[in-house]
Amino acid sequence: MEILEFAVESQRYGVPIANVTEILHAVAIAPLPAAPTIIEGIIDVRGRIVPVLDVRARFRHPPRTLHPSEHFILVRAGEREVALRVDQAFDITTVPAGDIEPLEPALSRMPLVAGVARTSAGMVLIHGPSSFLAPGE
Repeated sequence: MEILEFAVESQRYGVPIANVTEILHAVAIAPLPAAPTIIEGIIDVRGRIVPVLDVRARFRHPPRTLHPSEHFILVRAGEREVALRVDQAFDITTVPAGDIEPLEPALSRMPLVAGVARTSAGMVLIHGPSSFLAPGE
């Protein structure tokens, strides 16, 4: 499996590269009044309006002011394109299937995590893009 690794705080995460459409440097986010809490706002990507997901909150990291060194990872989540605001996007990593472990049954209620990969950088939590949003969001 090929994943794009990224960091939020000191934790490494990954999304399948098949779902990634683009990586951008952070730009100003326009807030949306009354949006679900996971939606930080919207950005304009060459004429497309793309919602920005607050993955910091979803992963229970403290809020932080947007910094130009951060990245947006544009991913397809079902029929939707969304931007994941991350501290830093890293390289694409190929992870052999044997190096990806499913979650223990006791942890399987954590719908955000599809598995855990062991890489040279350490453990990487793998996420499926559709898991970032609940159907109502």
